[in-house]
Amino acid sequence: MDISTALQLVLLPAGAVAVAGLSRWRGWPVPLMLVLAGLVVGLIALRIPGMPAYHLDPEIVLLVFLPPLLYSAALDSSYLRLRDVRRAVGLLSVGLVLFSAGVIGLVAHALIPGLPLAAAVALGAIVAPPDAVAAVAVARRLGLPRRIITILVGESLFNDATALTAYRVAVAAVAGEGMSRAGTVTQFAYAAGEFLYAAGGGLVIGFVLAQAFGWLIGRLRDPLITNTVSLLIPFVSYLAAEAVHASGVLSVVVVGLFLGHRMNRVNYSTRVVSYSVWKVLDFVLEIVVFVLIGLQLPLILQGLSGQNPWRVAGYAAAVFAAAVLARVVWVIPGTYLPRLLFRRIREREPAVRASHVAVLGWAGMRGVVSLAAAFALPPGFPDRDLLLFLTFVVVIGTLLAQGMSFPFLIRRLGVNSDHEVYKDNLTEAAAQQAAAGAAIARLDELTKDGVLETHAEVVERLRDLAERRAMGAWERLGGGVGPGGEETPSALYRRLRRAMLDAERDVLVRMRDERRIDDEVLRRVTRELDYEEATLARD
Repeated sequence: MDISTALQLVLLPAGAVAVAGLSRWRGWPVPLMLVLAGLVVGLIALRIPGMPAYHLDPEIVLLVFLPPLLYSAALDSSYLRLRDVRRAVGLLSVGLVLFSAGVIGLVAHALIPGLPLAAAVALGAIVAPPDAVAAVAVARRLGLPRRIITILVGESLFNDATALTAYRVAVAAVAGEGMSRAGTVTQFAYAAGEFLYAAGGGLVIGFVLAQAFGWLIGRLRDPLITNTVSLLIPFVSYLAAEAVHASGVLSVVVVGLFLGHRMNRVNYSTRVVSYSVWKVLDFVLEIVVFVLIGLQLPLILQGLSGQNPWRVAGYAAAVFAAAVLARVVWVIPGTYLPRLLFRRIREREPAVRASHVAVLGWAGMRGVVSLAAAFALPPGFPDRDLLLFLTFVVVIGTLLAQGMSFPFLIRRLGVNSDHEVYKDNLTEAAAQQAAAGAAIARLDELTKDGVLETHAEVVERLRDLAERRAMGAWERLGGGVGPGGEETPSALYRRLRRAMLDAERDVLVRMRDERRIDDEVLRRVTRELDYEEATLARD
């Protein structure tokens, strides 16, 4: 590796961190500012001869960036909340993706002379799946209702699997395999079979690996080892499914949801370290990904030399409009028609607000997966350079046009989660009270036989403090045993408090499973307990 390549590898993340830090300080949307920064650098690169270009390697995106980002999002999601909105998530992550791929494909096929229908559908599959990273970041910052955030997160977790499977089938058809060799009915059967195999295989492999990883992590006690294994899990899950041509995306998501739901079963130190590890990793991967999107401009424009710019601009405008409008056209009837047709849905699901539907319909920002899929089109693919440019326009256009207007739309419609914040605070107070009651009951149970001393009086507390300082050396040598073999006051305190914390966690998890508190409340309270237990730990 020469010095210029090494310098690029350092400057890219360093520049991304600087832009992200400035954006966070100023309160600007970080993903959008990173894309703009990448665009500016890309435009400058066009005017400076010899300036190196950053090529977006699709293998790097799909094998290095995508698995950990998906796994982290699934780990931090609520399986119970996703189960509540599974119908909406299914309509968006499967129905909307296939509908958008079809609409965009038909528009591109009708406008671009000589573009085969299968190649046009491949373009539709490439730009169909929204990347909800930017939308969710804005949604959380502006306090959108939890149900909307859950739907957006669920859509982003599962839609890539649908899109990449459709993309694979369409590319195979262009290459002369499968669909292109048979009639219409056989084509549809082939595509459906490919989709069902990829989805079913990903789900099965994900479930099997989730059980195996759950068993392994449950038996590891060293937080460094456990979290190192956790970093490998998304890559193993993705590659295991892709090795048999199943959906690696679904495999990673299933494993992440399963382990995230059982995170309360691992020891506190693993959770404390895991929270920090994945926060940092998410931040680094996301900022590099969004900068890379903007930096692709020079490479993409180079492939359009000789094309009529006005005609290409017309194609881009039409495909962009189709991508945006397809989501709006799908979301509105997809929200209201099932409720009108089925009474059970009306009874089981809460009433839908028009403002919420508008927010979901406009949250269609595309991301790096679309660009990676476009770059992965094989050499010689029909109009490859043009399709790459159209993908870039849709990604940049949705990120900037929809991303910039998304906060204004949320404020204008008055969509917020004030009532949920109050409800969370109320349920958290009740949960804390119930957990404290369980802790006190556990303490009474441990001390009722009179063997353990509790040192309740002020003078005794002061004496205990002095004794703990004096016996610190003995504790480090003897593991909490004093010179006479008796348990030291500090060791007694730690043992009793740990037992109380365990009792509190048991109550909190039971309340979560009974749906009396939300996963978000559970995580917040559990994190406080973990930090307290961390102060009890000894090196």
